[in-house]
Amino acid sequence: MSDLLRAEGVVFGYQHTPVLRDVSMALPAGGFVGILGPNGSGKTTLLRVLAGTVRPARGRVLLDDRDIGSFPRQALARRMAVVPQETHLAFDYTALEVVMMGRYPHLATFEIEGPADFSIARDAMRATGTLALQDRQFDTLSGGEKQRVIVAAALAQISDADEDGILLLDEPTVALDLAYQLELGDLLRDRQRRVPLTIAVSTHDLNFAASLCRTLVLLKDGRVLAAGATDEVLTSEYIRELYDVEADVTRHPPSGRLIVVPVRRSLARSKP
Repeated sequence: MSDLLRAEGVVFGYQHTPVLRDVSMALPAGGFVGILGPNGSGKTTLLRVLAGTVRPARGRVLLDDRDIGSFPRQALARRMAVVPQETHLAFDYTALEVVMMGRYPHLATFEIEGPADFSIARDAMRATGTLALQDRQFDTLSGGEKQRVIVAAALAQISDADEDGILLLDEPTVALDLAYQLELGDLLRDRQRRVPLTIAVSTHDLNFAASLCRTLVLLKDGRVLAAGATDEVLTSEYIRELYDVEADVTRHPPSGRLIVVPVRRSLARSKP
């Protein structure tokens, strides 16, 4: 499986605060990559660098072996969408209008949305279980409803990309209850079966990552602690080193999935 998107030796910081320190990672075409790490480890910043919204001080990000900075922003937006942790809008929009924003990269200057764009937007809302919310004001929605609408906008943005689409999600389950977390996982798996789609997700939810991600990147203090197949990387030893937490990692017999059970803070960390 070839690499669709990759970071090579990325260094990035805000003012005098280093955030990413010589980070290299790859998103293979059709892959599902999880980015794990404690608060402040650089997960969100890494997604921003991968999306091309910020430029690294050193290193580079390549899309199809081409520097991501060489792509016109509109062309890049047609095939790559980002779902942030939170979305705040300056004006009142309906849920459908928010999803239609995902169609903007596909419109020419002064062009307005056509029937095909509305059809794509409503299909994305139907897939995320938000079609019944299309006429509701976005600000009146619950946190989970808002998150699913933003996911729908991202899917509408890349649904008819000419090449493999890329979906980057930053903590997508934070506002979702357990049922919607399961639905989101099913949705992402189903989209990958239906269309060429590469996914990267940053998350604190180790079990969500274990159930979906085929490969993982572990970030600690802005550096890659480990990267590789989920079965090889999601271990008690790495969890202890990453989070200072003792955890049992077992396999659920009926599903075959890994299950992570946090037990206690690491004894080494708890000592004065």
